[in-house]
Amino acid sequence: MTTPQDEAWDYAEQLLARPQRRIEVTLARGEAETRLLHDGNAMVICPNDDLGRTQAQLVARALGIPLPEVGESETVGVSSGVLHRVMSISTMDPTDEDIWPLFARLLEEAEAMRANVSELEE
Repeated sequence: MTTPQDEAWDYAEQLLARPQRRIEVTLARGEAETRLLHDGNAMVICPNDDLGRTQAQLVARALGIPLPEVGESETVGVSSGVLHRVMSISTMDPTDEDIWPLFARLLEEAEAMRANVSELEE
C-alpha cells in the first residue's frame, strides 16, 4: 500500500522527468502539514512536527519564499533544477548535524539557479 508521500514522490518524479524553465508551485501550510503542490497535486508533504517544520522552512528557503502562516499559501515559479534541489532537501533529516553542509550547498545552488532565471527574464 502506498502512502501519500509515496504518491507525492511519484508525481514529482513524473513532473521532473522533463526539464522545464518555469514550473508554478504552491507551498500551502495547514494545521497538520505543509504541502508543496503543483496543479493541486502534492510533491512534498511535511508533517507539522519539529522535523517537518524544519523541512518546510528549508523547502521555502530553497524556493526563495517565506514559509506561509498556517492557513495560507505562497505560489512561485521555479525551474525544474530548483525543484530537484527542493525534493532532495525534503528527504534529508535536519536533526543530523553532518548533513547541514549539504543543506547549505543545495540552498546555495537553488538560490543561484533562481537568480539566473530572473536575469534571463529581464
